[in-house]
Amino acid sequence: MKGTIGGLPTIRILSTICLVSAHLCCAGTFQMNNIYDLPNKNSPQSAYPLPQPIAQFVFHDSGNVSAILGKTALLNCRVRGVGNRTVSWIRHMDTHLLTAGRYTYTSDERFRAIHKVLSEDYLLQIEPVQKSDSGLYECQISSTPVMSHVVHLSVTEPVTEILGGSDIYVQEGVTMNLTCIVKDSPEPPQFIFWYHNQQEISYDSPRGGVSQITEKGSTTASFLLIQQSTMSDSGTYSCHPSVGNLASARVHVVRSGDPEKWVTSVSRAGSIALPGPRIGALLVFYMCLGFYCLW
Repeated sequence: MKGTIGGLPTIRILSTICLVSAHLCCAGTFQMNNIYDLPNKNSPQSAYPLPQPIAQFVFHDSGNVSAILGKTALLNCRVRGVGNRTVSWIRHMDTHLLTAGRYTYTSDERFRAIHKVLSEDYLLQIEPVQKSDSGLYECQISSTPVMSHVVHLSVTEPVTEILGGSDIYVQEGVTMNLTCIVKDSPEPPQFIFWYHNQQEISYDSPRGGVSQITEKGSTTASFLLIQQSTMSDSGTYSCHPSVGNLASARVHVVRSGDPEKWVTSVSRAGSIALPGPRIGALLVFYMCLGFYCLW
């Protein structure tokens, strides 16, 4: 359309405002579903849930657990095909809900839920574990009906002992053999330290002739060998494993092979009576506790 504005010729162009097809902008049917790949809620199929995989426990990796008193207990529940279901841990004794998925539902801060995304493992951590924590724990899957798997937690307290009693007599000049055993432990201790008068024993000290031999098993034994024992080797020896309690014994190095004439560094100070003849027979036993008899 032609016209004049201020005496100058112009051309007026009229165009439609609708930039897309008439049925989209004028009929009012344009929706977000036409832009994004979203499911059509009006579809008859949306009224039914998507099929879920069949959930199943992996019993081989969800077995009973033995834990050491005061350490960490980890109970594992491995589930395949969990889908959109929830895996929970329940204490069987009082049916208390402890965890659900990655969330913890107890005020006891020793309990913690551990689950990594896309992992099949649902762990219940108890740290530090107490004797009262022993018992049954139930792993549940929120299926219909509910699926359950029971795990037994056993809390043990390893016992450490130095063989030979609280007082051990060793003849001067022979090899001292102290034997420390650790029993009732679900796993062997990672290490065992020996102490003499509360000082950690060094195996490369100037004295020399000091060694340690450890045999691990259901009952772990550690042998402390001190060659050419002298009066200065007397004192309190302690065995401290990575699990279990600390055990101690007093060692008396004697100068005479005749029990009636035994003289110890301790007895010189008048703090201990001289041993009687019956100790002589026990000395042979004490000195043969290791791999070989030291007589």
